[in-house]
Amino acid sequence: MADIVNSTISESPETPLHPYYPLGVVIADYAAKTLSTQEILAIFTGTCICILGPMWFYLRHARPNLPLSDVFTTLWFVLCGFIHIGLEGYFALHARDIASRSAVLAQLWKEYSLSDSRYLTADTFVVCMETVTAVFWGPLSFAIAWCIAAEHPLRHPLQSIVSLGQLYGDVLYYGTCTVDLVEFGREYSRPELAYFWGYYVFLNAFWIAIPLCLIVSSTRETARAFATVKGSLRAEKTK
Repeated sequence: MADIVNSTISESPETPLHPYYPLGVVIADYAAKTLSTQEILAIFTGTCICILGPMWFYLRHARPNLPLSDVFTTLWFVLCGFIHIGLEGYFALHARDIASRSAVLAQLWKEYSLSDSRYLTADTFVVCMETVTAVFWGPLSFAIAWCIAAEHPLRHPLQSIVSLGQLYGDVLYYGTCTVDLVEFGREYSRPELAYFWGYYVFLNAFWIAIPLCLIVSSTRETARAFATVKGSLRAEKTK
């Protein structure tokens, strides 16, 4: 994926040139990223592998009898914890000046912002959503991963709460963009397919599909547990 060449999108001489949509959007103190798209994606992918690889081997060694579905769910929540706290937490802390920063995490957000420029304009909804995600869903994701590995009974209640929060936030995220496009004709993504379908649709779809499956799974397990308890109580009463 070739980098976008910065182009003039504002007539104001004080507004730095940038490649973000909608055309003319003001991004204060913008500093162009110095890393290429390939370098940023390699850093992100490599970091994910470094997180998930050791965790996979640890789970297979420490909990060899853990069902494969639970192993993958544990890995999912571990990854969510790192992304929510590390990546989204960074955004929540520096939302007001992230456009001027050159740290690797800031450049990663600048790359993603090619599909949603609201991350560089301190959009109120995005800042609030990412702050809630970092503060609540991040730590709880690590707690769920521990609960799964330890077979703790709080696993499914917490899994339902966090998954519903992730699903709700992602639905609102898609919804606000859709309303702005349909009602006001405001586009936050560049027109290239890689940005809209790759970054905006594909990457965010994980937090629609997986939490939905986990909510269904936890609901079934909770219902089964209540049914078992009620059955035991009835059996005791008939004795």
